[in-house]
Amino acid sequence: MSDEHGPWQVVEYEGFEIHAAPFAKDPHESEPHRPPGPYTYVGYVCHPGADPVIPGHAVPFHADGEETFATSQDALSEAIHVGRSIVDGTHPDLSVLPLVTGGV
Repeated sequence: MSDEHGPWQVVEYEGFEIHAAPFAKDPHESEPHRPPGPYTYVGYVCHPGADPVIPGHAVPFHADGEETFATSQDALSEAIHVGRSIVDGTHPDLSVLPLVTGGV
């Protein structure tokens, strides 16, 4: 899997920032004529201006297992959707509650 992420997108939502980046799981570097893909994503949710490197300042997330998308835009859209579910409290595993209660 490639470590290079596409351009990070930042979406402000309900007082938080959702940072998300799509990237090609299989960049086909040996075959430059093939388009990259399939795509997946990484991201995190934080308060505006927070430093995500500092523990407790962000809630990181990524696509589950082998989940892939046909285009980088599809991956990015799903990442933003997941980030919103974290902020809304509807994500089954992740929450912004530690960011709120920790005063960060």
